[in-house]
Amino acid sequence: MTDAYAPAARRPGEQVLAALGLGHPALDPADASAHRFPGGGSWRTEIPSCEGPEALAVILEESARLDVPVHRISQGSGVWMLTDAEITEMAGAAAARNIELCLFTGPRGTWDTGGSVRSDSRGAGLRARGHDAVAGCVEDAVRATELGVKCLLVADEGVLWTLHRARRSGIIPADTTLKVSALIGPVNPAAYAVFERLGADSVNVPSDLTLAHLTEIRRVSGAPMDMYIEAPDDLGGYVRMYEVAELIRRGAPLYLKFGLSRAPGIYPWGAHLRALTLETARERVRRGRLALDLLARHGADGGMAPLGSRLPGPLDRFPVTE
Repeated sequence: MTDAYAPAARRPGEQVLAALGLGHPALDPADASAHRFPGGGSWRTEIPSCEGPEALAVILEESARLDVPVHRISQGSGVWMLTDAEITEMAGAAAARNIELCLFTGPRGTWDTGGSVRSDSRGAGLRARGHDAVAGCVEDAVRATELGVKCLLVADEGVLWTLHRARRSGIIPADTTLKVSALIGPVNPAAYAVFERLGADSVNVPSDLTLAHLTEIRRVSGAPMDMYIEAPDDLGGYVRMYEVAELIRRGAPLYLKFGLSRAPGIYPWGAHLRALTLETARERVRRGRLALDLLARHGADGGMAPLGSRLPGPLDRFPVTE
């Protein structure tokens, strides 16, 4: 498998700008990530905000129609917003395509009585407030994994560490992967390394991090990184499509997340948002096709991890003591 930045790859507008005397400085090999996914590959794909079985069916249909390879599909409303039958249907449909399904765990700060999250300071943000919120996340994790879900999305450091301990002790399956939400994503290498040590198998980073920030992170941690190539408006609405090849070069191993800006929020999802949920699910897949086409035009589409791969490889953890 070729690397994401094969010798033939070019940067956007490179030849034309060079001819006009506006060429970009040569890439510094020292900026490139030395890390890869196990089994090879520097990038995987993720379609986020898949809220229920019907949206999942749309994503699977559209990804087949547009030939968009998908490694992971994630949901944002939470395990508690789905019935057992819906979770089982989603887990089965994803497994049939060898795609990892990731569901969000439990209550979070914006949905309970914590008024500080709506203040200018945002208070504690999306974290789990109090013992009962942590307990709700654990309840969701146990329920989801018993129904066949293999990846859990968390938005709290304490929940992450608790679920990692549960995984180590056999309460949830040992091959369950834990994914840190963009809602609490780290913004410096020290914080990123802490999330890895707390049990994260992949870590969302805010989409406004610079290329230099990604290189800084990769110098201290090889934990897979998740990044919105197009971010929802509540996460900034950034569209970084022309940077995808360089994001991969610096951030590998990297999940390319195809979000959607200028779209209304759909969390927590329900039937009253059905039409919007299905249309935005379809458009997220199309956005993925646009990003992959751009990589192909620049000769930088090599290095995709094998479809069906999901585990992160060896990572550094804090010791778990009883």
